[in-house]
Amino acid sequence: MRTLCIALHDVAPATWPQCEALLAFLDGLGAAPLTLLAVPDFHGRGGFEAAPAITAALRARQARGDAIALHGLRHRDENAPPRTPVDWLRRRVLTAGEGEFAALAADAAARRIREGRERLGRLGFAIDGCVPPAWLASAGTRVALRRSGLRWASSHAALHDLVEDRRLPAPCLTASPRSAWRRGLSRAWLRGLLRATRRTPLLRVGLHPDDVLHPALLAVWSAVLQELLATRAPLTKSQAVAAACVAAPAR
Repeated sequence: MRTLCIALHDVAPATWPQCEALLAFLDGLGAAPLTLLAVPDFHGRGGFEAAPAITAALRARQARGDAIALHGLRHRDENAPPRTPVDWLRRRVLTAGEGEFAALAADAAARRIREGRERLGRLGFAIDGCVPPAWLASAGTRVALRRSGLRWASSHAALHDLVEDRRLPAPCLTASPRSAWRRGLSRAWLRGLLRATRRTPLLRVGLHPDDVLHPALLAVWSAVLQELLATRAPLTKSQAVAAACVAAPAR
């Protein structure tokens, strides 16, 4: 059976009004279970520890079947400035300085993964996966992830089984709401990629809090998700990795 992983990125107290609206939108479509990508201290604006009502809402989502995953520690690229045009394009233009793990050494990445996981764990969230912000992971970050004890990670084009050390191809449909031209391009991109991936066994959807602020973009998301949910079984990312292990056990 073809499957689908729906993830809500950038879940944090600072983004909660938009996240709450998107969760209501997804619930209305019957899109469950979800993977909620939590940022323990989004842009240094405070964590879940100071937001008990939001923490309780996430615990309730987890109890009903949604998974909570780590999405960086602060979701902000605080590394030395890029040194090459390609790196500048990747870290400053395409991702607007959000690639927290884009240029980290292994020890620095490991510290952030460990701190983020511990902070969420103290609040009662079982964390077994990580999605680096903007899907940017340096070579050091990839080493840190393999050593972290987490079950899985994801990049822009795949899920990564960290235990069995294998890559599970999984294209991701996502949009960029940052400007009018990006939103227009995203609407066309979503429709085109939906057609191109009809036969793909595992597909992912990545929504961002600001998607909900733009009705035209949300309307396209509604149409895309309704079509996907009619033809695919939704899974959390943890479930997708577990299902792949059952389907093709490691040798």
